[in-house]
Amino acid sequence: MATSDYGVGFGPADRLAQDPESVRRRFWIKFKKVVARLPFAEDLLAAYYCAFDRQTPRHVQAALLGAIAYFILPFDFIPDMLPVLGFTDDAAVLATAIRMVASHITPDHREAARAALKRGVPAED
Repeated sequence: MATSDYGVGFGPADRLAQDPESVRRRFWIKFKKVVARLPFAEDLLAAYYCAFDRQTPRHVQAALLGAIAYFILPFDFIPDMLPVLGFTDDAAVLATAIRMVASHITPDHREAARAALKRGVPAED
């Protein structure tokens, strides 16, 4: 899946997004570590489920994978370890991607996100 036309404009994230299986694996590792500090956890999970849904068009998958890849990178414009500000850039990248493809994030994706958060430990599917 090529992401060059739908990347986030940050080379490391765009390169990582070209390897969906690496994104999938690394996403869950980081998500589980930081979920308690993420006010946008449900949106992030809904985007994740949409990105890996086989019914989602490739260009939508590419845009969402780019945003998710940005989230999982250990380095970005604002380091995630900074209190309060740490995830603001991640949230902005994700919000932009979601706005671009909002019609493709279905109620099923959102329900899967809510259910995963309710379980406490997201299913790695």
